[in-house]
Amino acid sequence: MEVDDANNGASSAETTTMDIAQQPEAFAGTSGSSYNTELSGVNSNARVMASSGTVGSVSISLHPLVIMNVSEHWTRLRAQEGSDQLVYGALIGKQKGRNIEIMNSFELLFNVIEDNVVIDRDYYNTKEEQFKQVFSEMDFLGWYTTGNMPTERDIKVHKQICEINESPVMLKLDPRAKNNDQLPVSIFESVIDLVNGEATMLFVPLTYTLATEEAERIGVDHVARMCTNDQAESSLVAEHLVAQHSAIKMLHSRVKLVLKYVQAVKSGELQGNHEVLRAACSLSHRLPVLNNPKFKADFYNQCNDFGLMTYLGIITKGCNDTHQFVQKFNVLHERSGPRRRFRSLFF
Repeated sequence: MEVDDANNGASSAETTTMDIAQQPEAFAGTSGSSYNTELSGVNSNARVMASSGTVGSVSISLHPLVIMNVSEHWTRLRAQEGSDQLVYGALIGKQKGRNIEIMNSFELLFNVIEDNVVIDRDYYNTKEEQFKQVFSEMDFLGWYTTGNMPTERDIKVHKQICEINESPVMLKLDPRAKNNDQLPVSIFESVIDLVNGEATMLFVPLTYTLATEEAERIGVDHVARMCTNDQAESSLVAEHLVAQHSAIKMLHSRVKLVLKYVQAVKSGELQGNHEVLRAACSLSHRLPVLNNPKFKADFYNQCNDFGLMTYLGIITKGCNDTHQFVQKFNVLHERSGPRRRFRSLFF
């Protein structure tokens, strides 16, 4: 499958100088191995990987947005179900020749029938039609799931995906990986090889590079700044909210203390201190009285003034755009036809 204009997306992407060759040994021994064996429910001894001498036929450029989508999909389902869940989704992007750029993804519905995963084709067709309306230049490239190494179940799902795309790729993310030296992501393509005299579909690991665009890089940087760091177990957002909560809680306790003091002075339990009472009176006058009719009138007037200024700015910008359009329109037609043919349309 070749997609026209794929170079437009590839040229604008900034390719990171990180080539990641995913070999079958790369994820062996991680804490997620038992997790995958339990969820797969298939014979782990079945051969699903091609020989080490088999080399992939395509080069992959992977966008971080895809990794975040898969991670969010798995995390959300795990939070909803309370246990680890396998997830499945589609990969979309661009392909030209042997160069594949995986740019986005969406979830897929599936049913488990007699321990076999069956992809919901009707749901896929609906989602593909919706994505085509927004990303018309992208095509279906393959599918993703979670886990460690490919399994026999993955082979069965891959055969279903081959009915949509004759040469799809499979992306597998290991959410339980503890190795921080490389991304817990592996990408595979399928080949047909002879096993015991029979034609068998096997997976071949592919190398990939990370590619980001400007907007995507800004989003990833924002997420990285807000994520959990090595020194703390909570995010920066959580720390900020905790600090605000502590400040509000302290303010509330101090206001209650001042109120109790004023009530005690009023009831005669304590002797009044004029300096403290003046400070309490000054503090109370700092607080805005939101139920005051004058405040409401001034507030609405300020909102109206702000809205009017916004509309005036929009109108001014529209007039400027119209003026530029008229100038360009007249210049274009002065060059291509009678000099004043269309000038009367605007003046």
